[in-house]
Amino acid sequence: MSRALEKIAAFDKFGSVLGLERIKELLRRVGSPQKELKIIHIAGTNGKGSVSRFVYHMLIEAGYSVGIYTSPFIEVFNERIEIDGEYISDAELEVYADIITVHARAMVEEGLLSPTEFDVVTSIAFMHFAKKRVDYVVLEVGLGGLGDSTNVVDNPLITAITSIGFDHTDRLGNSLSLIAEQKAGILKKGVPVICGYMEDEAYNVIKDRADELEAECIDLSEITYTITKTDFTGTKFMLTNNFSSISESAYTDFDANKPYYISLIGEHQVRNSIVALSIINNLVSRDLLEISQRDILSGLKNARNKGRFESINNTNIILDGAHNIDGMKAFVSTVNTLIKYDKKLIIFGVLADKEVQAMINILNLQNCEFIATEPNNDRKMSKEELKKILQQSGKIVIDSMHVNEAVQYTKENRDIYDHILFVGSLYMIGEVRRLVNA
Repeated sequence: MSRALEKIAAFDKFGSVLGLERIKELLRRVGSPQKELKIIHIAGTNGKGSVSRFVYHMLIEAGYSVGIYTSPFIEVFNERIEIDGEYISDAELEVYADIITVHARAMVEEGLLSPTEFDVVTSIAFMHFAKKRVDYVVLEVGLGGLGDSTNVVDNPLITAITSIGFDHTDRLGNSLSLIAEQKAGILKKGVPVICGYMEDEAYNVIKDRADELEAECIDLSEITYTITKTDFTGTKFMLTNNFSSISESAYTDFDANKPYYISLIGEHQVRNSIVALSIINNLVSRDLLEISQRDILSGLKNARNKGRFESINNTNIILDGAHNIDGMKAFVSTVNTLIKYDKKLIIFGVLADKEVQAMINILNLQNCEFIATEPNNDRKMSKEELKKILQQSGKIVIDSMHVNEAVQYTKENRDIYDHILFVGSLYMIGEVRRLVNA
């Protein structure tokens, strides 16, 4: 671990605590760099990472300098903070970590609440983006919205909530309406919000909050589409109505009756790309952005998101970070679209605080065998316990293995299966990706 990461990790001992008091004070001490930035703020149970990538790549194609902040990382910590396709360097990370952690320790010494690790990393990202004078920042919420460190932003250009589903229910609530209330915490007075495809129970909460804040609420559930082709290279689709049908402020020059192509795989990624298109559409309609149809199409095509139904080096090994119920539904839907009858090996690893039994029930795939593994994380479900639950659920389980053993097994037995799919925790997916590419 580098010196910078050691300094950052020292604040992990304070846990993951929601609330803005700590980060507001921390950022105040370094000049509130977030106030200098034009921010696109994106929340959601699933899809926010992919939506962020779509928006990021479209803006880059248009010639803008763009920062993106995401979590968690898949392979290296630096990928959480990126500008124009380049991760923050180790040297830059060390400089910012020195500055931020000095102020964070001072807060503790003064008897104030200690910043969390996520507060520290988020502050580093804001400093980096401000120092580089980026044109736009695509800011992905870490957890929830209302009390998430990224919500220190007072006046984003636009907000978006990609989806509402059950995850982190111990922190966000055990109903869609309660979870939506937390996500809606990122809404700001007079700032438009894009609502992705979600249940009415969740949408109504967001709409009510938007009305209170006099913010336009753009409901994408009425945007329909037709998928014309899907395979392991990506998906082609067309919108069958345009954004003007749901928003008076829509800019209609590039949205309907034209083919779109994305390299990310699965129908859920089509919906994510429509959220991203709506974000771009709204910014154009408000004269906050200039972008061509060519830039939009190229950005959508070039967008990648590690570990989201990702075929490694065009082999039969696929990685998917489906780590909650809705993510698993999307994974199974994609499998059934592309490889339903093929012989499959599923290597599954998950955190113990997830809805594990419900996820396993969804994993009802044909011609499939399982290996139970475990993420390298303190919250992991042990591979032995997961194996037991899989067997009790009627799955054909070969064995339980550590991740490195499972990767070695797949290398030795690739010819036995049509497809080998690692699915579950993103912590596991990152470890697998490093091992497979080693």
